[in-house]
Parts: sequence; structure tokens; C-alpha cells
Amino acid sequence: MSARPNTATVESAAVESADPCCAAPLPVLGRDVTVPLVTGGEVTYAALDYAASAPALQRVWDDVAAYAPYYGSVHRGAGYLSQLSTDLFENSRVTVAEFLDCRPDDQVVFTRSTTDSLNLLAATIPAGCQVFVFETEHHASLLPWRDARVTYLNAPRTPEQAVETLERALADRDPYGPALVCVTGASNVTGELWPVKELAAAAHAHGARIVLDAAQLAPHHPVSVRELDVDWVAFSGHKLYAPFGSGVLAGRADWLQDSEPYLAGGGASRKVARRADGGVDVEWHTTAARHEAGSPNVIGVYSIASACKALTEASFDSLVARERHLIATVREGLAEVPEVRVLSLFGDDAPRVGVISFVVDGWNSSHFAAALSAEYGIGVRDGLFCAHPLVRTLLGSDPQDPGECGAPEAAPGERSLNAIRVSFGAGTPDEHVERFVRAVKELVRDGALWKYRTEDGRCVPDRG
Repeated sequence: MSARPNTATVESAAVESADPCCAAPLPVLGRDVTVPLVTGGEVTYAALDYAASAPALQRVWDDVAAYAPYYGSVHRGAGYLSQLSTDLFENSRVTVAEFLDCRPDDQVVFTRSTTDSLNLLAATIPAGCQVFVFETEHHASLLPWRDARVTYLNAPRTPEQAVETLERALADRDPYGPALVCVTGASNVTGELWPVKELAAAAHAHGARIVLDAAQLAPHHPVSVRELDVDWVAFSGHKLYAPFGSGVLAGRADWLQDSEPYLAGGGASRKVARRADGGVDVEWHTTAARHEAGSPNVIGVYSIASACKALTEASFDSLVARERHLIATVREGLAEVPEVRVLSLFGDDAPRVGVISFVVDGWNSSHFAAALSAEYGIGVRDGLFCAHPLVRTLLGSDPQDPGECGAPEAAPGERSLNAIRVSFGAGTPDEHVERFVRAVKELVRDGALWKYRTEDGRCVPDRG
């Protein structure tokens, strides 16, 4: 099969947009990686799956590499490297608190991910706590509340409706018991920004607390715990241009201090002594260490702090302006293709981050994503994005319809209960989104050049 002319061989070294309002993309790892095309040749990879994991900033990688020779045990050694590593670890906590504009008494707890952070918080909520969660949440914030009374709220269609829905639900709750609201800052499906400050005001007016899932918000917009007036915020390093394996839960200390440690072990305990009856008495830390048992991920923690500094120094005003330019490029390009339907809760005019999901008439979503990768070197995501109830609502499907986080079982050409997601951020060159828009138009107009088949649930090029 022959390659489509003048499209798939375009390199990412193409001239950047001359728009003076937009800064250059931040340097990230992998920006020069080339990948093979099934139609022949290679192309610079266009990583447009930032909502799943953003590439690490070059600055972060350089900082980690500079520290690596000095790696030592944290909080557990008298030697120079241990002391240096401990200072770096605790200074990283200060950096993250500043990045989030935390209150003086807030704690910053380091975890493995947003999912881990919210499960930690779920383990600390008081007995009888009622939790309110919109069905629009990512599974990381939809599912951890297994030991609580959970009220799942229907997807709102405007920000105002979201606040009204929450206020009605809170008004009907037991006014004397503890309550917690969990809400995303930016949807991992539609990219739309949620009215976090207004939801926090509603929660507090009814005596409830609120936790913000900022996994998709923090990499794109400044997050101020004080200004938003949220009780806790959670996010992941791997979406904030840092490597995998680290996350943050920051906010009020009281529930964290009053609960049993998330993990029991060294680091969480201050004193351990045998009793006369043969048992053990334990005095747990009241600081963030209470929930950080075991040897911490020093590299991961430092990488988060480095990313926080890099984004702050780059200026969010500049990053937001550039991302709006990229969003406009994608949305305007998709609007020119009648077969494409962009998924949205709040409408076209809603403010959003660089996350856009859509379906294409006549295409299986996995097939379309596979063709983007194999024929254009473009990496996007297809599926339900670990937000099954939301995607099903947006697709207008039966809530009982089957579907998975990954690819569907449907064969190429068959309809699937899935969507395609393109996402980008501070490291995305203009050429990547321009290539994506061009590829969508050509695939819809001309079809795929290659044959595809289903293998282990994924649509892949048929190389037989």
C-alpha cells in the first residue's frame, strides 16, 4: 500500500505558529522520537495523550539526573547523603505547598498517584460520613468511597446546574453527620472546567467539606487552595510533566491526624514499645509522615517539586494563552468535519483545558485511533477513559451497555461504545495538532490506507 502524499511524512520540525501571543512549547522528553509508519518511512511522534500521562519536562529530568548521584535514605541516616536527601524531600513538600497556595496549617502528603491520594482520604473520613460525587468523575474519585454512604449525582449540563444539584442534595442530607463532596477541576473526558469555587461555597454552606481532583487541572491552570477554598486537593506527578509513581494529597490536617495511618510501618510511627502482656503500643506521627510509611519515593517527590517550579517560572498566563491557541486549532478543525461529534457537557463556549473527546460517524473509535497512530504517527486515546458513566451519558447509551477503559471488542467498521480523546499541553508543538487535524480530515474523506484487525481487544494494523 502506498503512503498518502504530503501528510504522514511531515516532521515535527515544521515552522511553529508565528502568533506573537503564544510562547514556545516547553522542552519535554521524547520530542524528537521517530516512529515507523505502516505506509513506509518514519515520522516524529506526535504525543497527543497528555490526559493519560504527559511527557516529562526536560528540566525535571535534568534536575533528577543532577540529584541521582547524591541519592540517600530519607529520615533514616546520619550520613551526608541521607541528610541531603532528607532536606531535598522536605523542601519539596514546601515547594508543593507554595505551588498549591496552601494554608499555614495544611499538610502535604506524598502518595503514589491521584488514585492513591483519594483512597488515602477515603480511609480517613469519619464514621458515618456521607460522600457526594457526580457521575462525571474519573474512577479515581468515583470509586474510593466504599466504606461511606455515597450519593451519586447526575451529570449537570451547565456549571450553574452543577451547583444547584449539589445544593439540593446537601439540603436533603442528615445535617448533623460529617459530609464530603468530591469534584474534578477539569474533566478528563471533555476538558471542561468545573465551578470549583462555587461548589466549595455550597459545600461549606451546608456543613460539608470538599476535595478537588486536580489531576487534569494542575498541569494546565494555577490551583490555589485558599482562593478556591477547598479542603483538600489531589493530583499526580505523571500528568504534571514528572515521571510515574508519585502524587500529592494536600489540605486540612484534622481528619488525617485523627485516623489510623494509611499504611502501618516505619516512618509513620514515633514510638513503639512492648507491653507487659506481650503486645505492642504505638505512638503515630501527627505530621504528614503519619501516612507516608516505608521508604519514600524521593526521586518522584523531587520530580514533582521540580515540575511545580518549572511551571511557575514559565508563567501560567503564558501557558494558558498558548494552550487556548492549540484548543482553538483543534476545535475549529474538527468543526469543519460534519462526521465528527465533539463530546461536551457545558457547551461549546465552556472554558476548558487541552482535552477533547469525539466520535466519528461510520468509524469504530479503536479503528480510528489505530489509523492515526499507524499511518500518521499520532498517539491519542480511545475507550471510556476510566470515566464510564460520563462517557456513556455523553454518547447517549444505555448505562448497562458494555465497555472498557481500553479498546472495545468491536471489529474495524463496527460501532463501539467508545470515543477518541486528543489531549495536549505545555510541551505540544503547533505541528502536532495541525497534523492531527489534517489526519482526521483525510481519514474521514479517504478512509484508512491500511487494513486493520482486532487483536486482544485492540484494533491493530494487519501485517499478514
